[in-house]
Amino acid sequence: MSELVTGEAVALELRPARLPSRALAVLLDLIVAFTVYIGVSIGLAAATASLDDAAQLALAIAAFLLVLVGGPIAVETLSHGRSLGKLACGLRVVRDDGGPIRFRHALVRGALGVVEILMTFGVVACIASLISARGRRLGDVFAGTLVVRERVPVGQARFVPPPPPWLAGRFAELDLSAVPDGLWLAVRQYLTRMQQLDPQVSWAMAAQLAGDLATRTGTPAPPDIPPAAYLAAVVQERQAREARRAFAAHAPASPATPGFAYAPPVPGVPPAPAPVSAPVSAHSPTPAPVPPRAVPTAPPAAKTERPATGFVPPA
Repeated sequence: MSELVTGEAVALELRPARLPSRALAVLLDLIVAFTVYIGVSIGLAAATASLDDAAQLALAIAAFLLVLVGGPIAVETLSHGRSLGKLACGLRVVRDDGGPIRFRHALVRGALGVVEILMTFGVVACIASLISARGRRLGDVFAGTLVVRERVPVGQARFVPPPPPWLAGRFAELDLSAVPDGLWLAVRQYLTRMQQLDPQVSWAMAAQLAGDLATRTGTPAPPDIPPAAYLAAVVQERQAREARRAFAAHAPASPATPGFAYAPPVPGVPPAPAPVSAPVSAHSPTPAPVPPRAVPTAPPAAKTERPATGFVPPA
């Protein structure tokens, strides 16, 4: 496992590809490339039979460079580091910071690949990959790239074990603002690998991490809780807080209800005066009854002596 730090200071755990899987991916790519090259060469030979030898040689060299050099560069650029062989083997070419590659990275890898793979039959690439700690060949070193494994077997997937149920919510009042990201990363890596460690070594590491975490939070760890369970409970509390913060930030605001809101009467407080409605003529149609919770019932307006004119106010 290789730990890479991105430009945003985020630590990424990547699994570099080793020589056997990379060699198999390169072999598949070469088989596809040479198959295409043979087909293109046969087509060019049939189409340029009437040309002289110099023109046929120039076209053959151009076809070689276009298919065996330009083809892999174009495929890695458009697929962001996943050629056909790498796709079959579950590999991908990424930058040193874990980001996707661009044209310049693929160009440097393809140009040096002509010397490392084609001209020396892969001997230079194999030696460089065996010497490198992360299995990189010279093209990866000069381009600033790394070939990583995208598909991890299910049995090797690591998860943080949940804490005991009786610790749920016990550290809800704990102040976690002063805990650095490096300590969180160390705690998470320990929790995912503690089953593979010796029991005494695992207990010592858990006690040390629990002490560091208690120092950062300002609250000592409870002596009746095992250090590993304490770490798992605190990590779960941090994840729960981040989930609540994320849901609160993306929760849609409730729209305001149009019209008047119904408010129950409060004893001892006089009700607010209702708006005076316009007079309604005798010729106007009778309004339909409205539920009391949709529109509050207003007290009847004072009667005014006014001669009937037959005018109906607009609704």
